[in-house]
Amino acid sequence: METPYPKLTDPSKTRIGWIGIGIMGSAMVSHILAAGYSVTVYARDLRKSKDLQTKGARVANSPKELAEMSDVVFTIVGNSNDVGSLLLGDDGVLAGLKPGGVTVDMTSSKPGLAREIHAEARRRNCWAVDAPVSGGDAGAREGKLTIFAGGELEIVEWLSPVMKNMGIVRYMGEAGSGQSCKIGNQICVGSNMVGLAEGIVFAEKAGLDPVKWLDAVKDGAAGSAVMRLFGEMMTERDYKATGFAEYMVKDLGMAAEAATAMPGTALNKQLFSGMVANGDGKLGFQGVVSVIRRLNGIP
Repeated sequence: METPYPKLTDPSKTRIGWIGIGIMGSAMVSHILAAGYSVTVYARDLRKSKDLQTKGARVANSPKELAEMSDVVFTIVGNSNDVGSLLLGDDGVLAGLKPGGVTVDMTSSKPGLAREIHAEARRRNCWAVDAPVSGGDAGAREGKLTIFAGGELEIVEWLSPVMKNMGIVRYMGEAGSGQSCKIGNQICVGSNMVGLAEGIVFAEKAGLDPVKWLDAVKDGAAGSAVMRLFGEMMTERDYKATGFAEYMVKDLGMAAEAATAMPGTALNKQLFSGMVANGDGKLGFQGVVSVIRRLNGIP
């Protein structure tokens, strides 16, 4: 039962491989399993795969072995270094993927690395798509992620029956375009987070009820998806992670590496880096309000 490109994807035939079964990855795999696909997972700690195994997932012992058992391999891991070793290493995905196989990297990673992976995949008569996501763990649980895809349009369209189980696919262009789109997304999210945090702290310092302040401004020009999703969490000091602060530092750092003059992004990176320096790198993005509170002497 194999359906490498260009054979049509079919839940009863297409073999899916998956690397990265953290909070988001596990939810995304669960949707694919529920759609009837055969899924094999790889994790350094096999204990993390127990729940998915009860849902029908199989386990591979290495990225290469997983690729040998798959037509499409998805990855969603921590950073660009992880992506490079998992896909390009001697025991990596491309070393085991058969001609016609496809890799889909959903990690927020470097556009240049996405282009390098794509070139190596084509050299091996395989295909590569960069497809980072937005929507956090809630979007992953609900199957409502936004997926920014870069690579050949026909490959992205070929993958759509699988990826539609995770969310909406937005095709952005050639290899690396998905990653560039995600970096731009994070520039906006980071700026919105900092602006919201400063607005809340200003309201607190002015003696306003921050919850009433949010309710007063949410439907005007100040309102945003960030305010809707994170405003109340900031006022309640609920910093449960939907996306780790340390990942925002990573993403804004990639924006800085693009050598574009973005002073606001540079400042926002410093503020999120302050969270990491305070030992809060594993807290959610909305925890940046704690940095603003500290700067204003609010415990």
